[in-house]
Amino acid sequence: MLAKRIIPCLDVKNGQTVKGVNFENLRVAGDPVEMGEFYSMEGADELVYLDITASHEGRKTFTDLVKRVAERVSIPFTVGGGINDIHDIDRLLQAGADKASINSAAIRHPQLVNEIAKHFGSQMCVVAIDAKRQPDGRWLCYVNGGRIPTEKELLPWALEVQDRGAGEILFTSMDHDGVQHGFANEALAMLSEHLNIPLIASGGAGKMSHFRDAFSLGRADAALAASVFHFGDIKISDLKQYLKKENVIVR
Repeated sequence: MLAKRIIPCLDVKNGQTVKGVNFENLRVAGDPVEMGEFYSMEGADELVYLDITASHEGRKTFTDLVKRVAERVSIPFTVGGGINDIHDIDRLLQAGADKASINSAAIRHPQLVNEIAKHFGSQMCVVAIDAKRQPDGRWLCYVNGGRIPTEKELLPWALEVQDRGAGEILFTSMDHDGVQHGFANEALAMLSEHLNIPLIASGGAGKMSHFRDAFSLGRADAALAASVFHFGDIKISDLKQYLKKENVIVR
């Protein structure tokens, strides 16, 4: 069995790491380069940097920040936000990113997933899915940083991007984001049952047992979190020790 990964996520707006609740009410957490370097030294397996307003504002992702991160961080990192074509991917990989994450662009232009996989390899392509459970029980996908609902449903969309060549799925439950009551384990388990590519859980981490549950109940391959790491609630080194005691295989 592959070791489970712990991934801090740094949402970046105006050059600062920010974090909110349910994608709203953002507060500043710190400098994204310094925080990335700290997480790298503390034992994080990977990092994710998201330019959270790039798609909404119609601009390109932060190339200069990616270069600075690459100079100081020794673990793989993924970059997303405002990516619209393979030229954007090439620019970010050239700047030092290890993977690219696409969300809104994938929903609007699904063929982009095929193009990324063909040009750079599936391992470079992470498809992020922001979804919210509806009153009728369906999980609908959202674009533009959770601002705009679509008619795409979570599982069919995840299976489609897998077939198109995505290397990983990063699933964020918008209902759970920032609330710290635990991950959406039922939805994660549903995805895990049908996918044969790695699944990253996102949205809801509040205590160490939530990570254990995402791995054991949700059967996720990695767990991503922001607030609990950014504001010192959980140390990654302590989390890994806890997970080992809970018989979860971590690096």
